[in-house]
Amino acid sequence: MASVHRLLLQLNQIFLFCIFIQANLCRSSTKSVILPLKTKQISSGSIPKPPNKLSFHHNVSLTVSLTVGSPPQQVTMVIDTGSELSWLNCKKTPSTPSTFNPLSSSSYSPIPCSSPTCRTRTRDFTLPVSCDPKKLCHATLSYADATSVEGNLASETFHIENSGLPGMVFGCMDSGSTSNPDEDAKTTGLIGMNRGSLSFISQMGSPKFSYCISGRDSSGVLLFGEATFPWLRPLNYTPLVQISTPLPYFDRVAYTVQLEGIKVSGRVLPLPKSIYAPDHTGAGQTMVDSGTQFTFLLGPAYTALKNEFMKQTKGVLTVLDDPNFVFQGAMDLCYRVEQSRTSLPPLPTVNLMFRGVEMSVAGEKLLYRVPGVTRGRDAVYCFTFGNSDLLGIEAYVIGHHHQQNLWMEFDIARSRVGLAEVRCDLASQRLGLGI
Repeated sequence: MASVHRLLLQLNQIFLFCIFIQANLCRSSTKSVILPLKTKQISSGSIPKPPNKLSFHHNVSLTVSLTVGSPPQQVTMVIDTGSELSWLNCKKTPSTPSTFNPLSSSSYSPIPCSSPTCRTRTRDFTLPVSCDPKKLCHATLSYADATSVEGNLASETFHIENSGLPGMVFGCMDSGSTSNPDEDAKTTGLIGMNRGSLSFISQMGSPKFSYCISGRDSSGVLLFGEATFPWLRPLNYTPLVQISTPLPYFDRVAYTVQLEGIKVSGRVLPLPKSIYAPDHTGAGQTMVDSGTQFTFLLGPAYTALKNEFMKQTKGVLTVLDDPNFVFQGAMDLCYRVEQSRTSLPPLPTVNLMFRGVEMSVAGEKLLYRVPGVTRGRDAVYCFTFGNSDLLGIEAYVIGHHHQQNLWMEFDIARSRVGLAEVRCDLASQRLGLGI
């Protein structure tokens, strides 16, 4: 995999979210439960990604605070629709607020290597699970940036306010060889939300969940269960791509949809639909991923989009003339914008055309100001689509930046993803979640 350029940036974008959980999905709950959910600046040294996913050294990640164990311990976890196994940092010394201590929990139960759970096959395990000297199920996760975590599979009670979810399988991991130990203090672990049998959502038994990520004003909502609100527009759905035969580069438990085309201000890029379809190895799938910030396209599609966007913004935007500057290792179309400007100039709209639905990317979602980087009196903005080929990733990935102000529903029971445009700050207010 191509190495990712390490940019020492201070991200100043912070969102504030809430999680709204339907009563029938919480095993012991009789009422709805509301929890705070936020985004934090997380480096890949803190939350590394599985090797078949994008790996960044700086990112904005969606996080939720839960309590785990008996008595409950506070943890902060990244919500990732692209991962299966949930895990917590269980390093026992030195004890910090970012670690979970299993020795202090009476409900913690390590899983023996003889258990069928230990033999569950998941792409998250880059090495086969093994038995440790105590005959407990031992797993190692290695990552594209040369970091790793390892530890034992275990079961534990996860608490969502007053509701307990006993027997949830997760990884109780040591910190391992993370690239930046200082970042470990920012989060405790990761909640895997894909369709694999060990994911958090699968173990909950929830048929669907949805979220709405707002833009500037830092509010939004994540909901487990049915979204039946009179103010919510009818959702348009695109089916999940199902492939029964195992293929080396196809993740069968990801939320894979079919990208069929891209248009810029109504002009469809002159590319055959085969460019967007997985090939015989499974390479080329399109994944909706809350664990990735921006959107990444395979080389031919990215190049065509880049050239058309540059053509339509000629005379409107000033291209950054610096071939050595590539934001996050894959975003090589950047611009100089006067810092004195209070808003960006009018930009062409990019529409991602999926089977049955389109996702519109317009205005400020198209350009991202690189924090701390200037050229004279100009700020540097980069196009929020990147080139998957520069990262060695054989997939299209739709990141959460382009999901802002969309109600995104992941309907597991019906194998589909739905979306509708909505003001997510107003959605939070209507649900009584305004902060």
